[in-house]
Amino acid sequence: MTRFTRRQALAATAAMPVAAGLATQGHAAAEMKGASSARFNRFKLGGFEVTALLGGTATRDEPQGIFGMNVSSEDFAEVSAENFIPTDKTQFFFTPTLVNTGSELILFDTGLNAAATTDVIGAAGYSPDQVDTVVLTHMHGDHIGGLTGDAGETFTNARYVTGSTEHNHWSGAGSDGFDAKVAPLNDKMTFLEDGGSVASGVTAMAAFGHTPGHMGYMLESDGQQLMLFADLANHYVWSLAYPDWEVLFDMDKAAAAATRRRVLSMLATDKVPFIGYHMPFPAMGYVETRGDGFRYVPASYQMMMG
Repeated sequence: MTRFTRRQALAATAAMPVAAGLATQGHAAAEMKGASSARFNRFKLGGFEVTALLGGTATRDEPQGIFGMNVSSEDFAEVSAENFIPTDKTQFFFTPTLVNTGSELILFDTGLNAAATTDVIGAAGYSPDQVDTVVLTHMHGDHIGGLTGDAGETFTNARYVTGSTEHNHWSGAGSDGFDAKVAPLNDKMTFLEDGGSVASGVTAMAAFGHTPGHMGYMLESDGQQLMLFADLANHYVWSLAYPDWEVLFDMDKAAAAATRRRVLSMLATDKVPFIGYHMPFPAMGYVETRGDGFRYVPASYQMMMG
């Protein structure tokens, strides 16, 4: 055992302030970097390569003006507290997704605007002129906004695919966004019905209600599946877990709730993972049934297992 004399102990104590000063002398405090997150998430799905893109994120006030419009403020607050989320603000995420089938690069939805979408596509290692096909799940502005920009058409080498019901509705609806972004590309557009094929292993699935012709898409490759369910559920608690809670953006609220129940039940039964356009990035997870509703189970490392 090492023993210190009283003189040694006093000398060590006296030296402590000097040592502390030497440790910090000449070192400025590190600057704050600000919050950040990954901009894309890439994984294999059989022979496909899927890249979810964080096309943007935004904070919104008063979330019960958007979600749970048909429940009491007490119920909304209780559910929120159980899930550790605030009731005065919510965070939206916007997640276009690239699917490389090996022979075709397919972009599902185009984000809020061309600049943001092309920027994140570049961060993921691609360029807009490499996109072969652009699929529009529906015609809301945050899904069609990136079709064109200051330089004109964003995806100059692409063909465009969307649901016929959706396109027919907005053609006659007098929508400024549709007229400016989609209509000029009509000559390059093909239309699908429920069950239609975008490419081998990419199948349209009717998910009407959010909009009249809203579509999801099932990806299948080498026995693996993943659903891109777009705006089927716009929040992992207030919409997915409680499918009957009304959502401001759902054009037919009863139909949207029925569609949520149908599709989420299928995903839960078959244990199929999904990417949701507005889910917390990287926007991927699973669904399990819970009581009369569902529970969102975020993906962890499942897609890293090959």
